[in-house]
Amino acid sequence: MKVIIVLFLTLAIMEQTVSGRAGTPDYGGYIVTGSIGDASTLIPMLSTDATSHEIAGLIFSGLVKYDKDLNLVGDLAESWGVSPDGLTITFHLRKGVRWADGVEFTSEDVLFGFRTITDPKTPTAYAGDYLVVEKAEAPDPYTFRVTYKEPFAPGLSSWGNLVVLPRHLLEGQDITKSPLGRRPVGLGPFRLSEWKTQERIELEANGTYFEGRPYLDRFIMRIIPDTATMFLELKSGGLDWMGLSPIQFDRQTDTPFFRNNFRKYKYLSFSYTYLGYNLRNPLFSDRRVRQAIAHAIDKEEIVRGVLLGYGVVATGPYKPDAWFYNPAVPSFPYDPERAKALLAQAGWRDTDGDGILDKDGRPFSFSVLTNQGNPLRERTAQIIQYRLGKIGIDMKIRTLEWTAFINDFIDTRRFDAVLLGWTLGQDPDIYDIWHSSKTGPKELNFIGYANPEVDRLLIEGRRTFDREKRRKIYFRIQEILAEDQPYTFLYVPMALPVIHKRFQGIEPAPAGISHNLIRWWVPRSKQRTLAP
Repeated sequence: MKVIIVLFLTLAIMEQTVSGRAGTPDYGGYIVTGSIGDASTLIPMLSTDATSHEIAGLIFSGLVKYDKDLNLVGDLAESWGVSPDGLTITFHLRKGVRWADGVEFTSEDVLFGFRTITDPKTPTAYAGDYLVVEKAEAPDPYTFRVTYKEPFAPGLSSWGNLVVLPRHLLEGQDITKSPLGRRPVGLGPFRLSEWKTQERIELEANGTYFEGRPYLDRFIMRIIPDTATMFLELKSGGLDWMGLSPIQFDRQTDTPFFRNNFRKYKYLSFSYTYLGYNLRNPLFSDRRVRQAIAHAIDKEEIVRGVLLGYGVVATGPYKPDAWFYNPAVPSFPYDPERAKALLAQAGWRDTDGDGILDKDGRPFSFSVLTNQGNPLRERTAQIIQYRLGKIGIDMKIRTLEWTAFINDFIDTRRFDAVLLGWTLGQDPDIYDIWHSSKTGPKELNFIGYANPEVDRLLIEGRRTFDREKRRKIYFRIQEILAEDQPYTFLYVPMALPVIHKRFQGIEPAPAGISHNLIRWWVPRSKQRTLAP
């Protein structure tokens, strides 16, 4: 799974008709969006949070990218060729592309990035895709070639913006201490202008961007930890763009003000939400316990009550419209009696009559952590808490500020269970999250899941190019995960963005709405000026 890239999606369905596509675009203006959490570092290979990757994605470029229809196309690479045996990819790079400081981009920057991400000293969650490369070389400034040890199906798509770094600024340095984490120099459509921690990140258009400078002068992300406050900022003009909660989308924006000033969009998001268990905790070591919790949670109730129907029940780590989604995985429907039976089989009974299950003198009590400022997750946690209480499990809820949550609890494995979400990718490869080798510091299998068959299948899936064979492999992985229940997969929410009507050029597509952000524009008469 690549948490960096935002991805496989159903065709966007607009709530209102897009207008303003006619006319000559004007340069100028700015857009302000909101995020509940600040970025951590803007060097992509070092970060795992969504805000960092969203901002870095506007500053850095990769060799390839996905277009609006989710086809893999060239970015810094004009073209590429794959050898008949599928082991070697040769990229032919654009000429004349320059870093934001004016230095020319060459294949040596890609080679340097590759060597950095595969260096054992680099604390990255994404090295796995590159450790399977047998040889990487830059035979000339505009050619980059990689040869794999074995066939690697996600190989081409892996060469996005993770590994393209400015060699002239980073060579010989400790990348974790480089000032570029706070002041990046990239090749993308925007440059960092200002970053005020926990307040705002401001980008300015890159006038030398190789695909042409964006029409908008600036992209501004405000850090607003609470979505209710973010919505008030939207209403007052402090934001132009935000993702709405279902109640905001369904009710609070159904007013003349919003109909006259904003456009709403809805589509199945590139994400899913889950309850994940620390499998090092003896409470969750028995699969029957995890299956019982799955039966105790009414997921349809969550979709109805929390999402107001704007989402679907999740059955595994993929969304239902993906070609690799298995619709026939083992099901764990809401069945509290079955949940109680499974818990009894695992030795959990209410021996003292207090309503809480016990085993070996220990009550079944645990805490679930989730992030502050996300009312959907908080309400989901409350429903789960209520349902688990009905079968004798005491679940406490603790909400944490995002940065502290990741650094102090996820990275240090200090949790019983978490309520979180993953962003999905176009390729079914989920090695980084589920392989047993990815449980180290800063890596993504932080729950400590290990299943030898899943490990084998994950590797096999990476080595198989035939689509039907890959489908069977990932179908089986989903079946095993459903049986093991290392997560209780909860729901795939709909993305519900709202954007001010003065922004033109928005084109909903299978890749969502932001795929052509550099071509969004504001008529000169409606452009606003930033206060000094």
